[in-house]
Amino acid sequence: MKIELFQHNRPFTVGVTGGIGSGKTAVTNFFASKDITVVDADIAARVVVEPGKPALAGIAQRYGPDILVNDNLDRRKLRTIIFDDADERKWLERLLHPIIREQIVHELSSAESSYAVLVSPLMLETNQHELVDRVLVVDVPESIQIERTMARDQMTEEQTRQILNSQIQREQRVAKADDIVDNSGSLDQLHHSLEKLHQFYLSLA
Repeated sequence: MKIELFQHNRPFTVGVTGGIGSGKTAVTNFFASKDITVVDADIAARVVVEPGKPALAGIAQRYGPDILVNDNLDRRKLRTIIFDDADERKWLERLLHPIIREQIVHELSSAESSYAVLVSPLMLETNQHELVDRVLVVDVPESIQIERTMARDQMTEEQTRQILNSQIQREQRVAKADDIVDNSGSLDQLHHSLEKLHQFYLSLA
């Protein structure tokens, strides 16, 4: 599907992004509670490497059968490979990003809510920002990102910092935002801020 055609066949779309551990899920859960369609780029990325999909076959061909567990991708092993080798990370991005984009386009085109939300941790690092009308950045201090990620994913601080360093810097992300929501406070505070944004997006849709 050509992007020009896609732009005329989707609802007004808000792109939600933020660094690891910023709380993007809490934000998208709020929008989903308002019956807004949420398309998750991470889920799209998992769909395209399901058993039987060409992308998974390409990954297995490059890294061998040990990259699979019961015919499924061993994500932890793949993550170790790409964080240890920048060239391998670039190879994987060249393979997956166009396929993930196609999946996202398909899901957004099927949205029937007043507006749609696309959530992606790499929206500003990839061309996914071209698929949205506004970018909403979920912002928290780096110390909170590290604390939340280590607790949630059982990762070491070194592993967490590797991921942080592979993503766009906080200052750059904020500079590219149309809207910013601070998620360093309570859930009630977050919802209060998001309700205002929800009404604003309804007025734009």
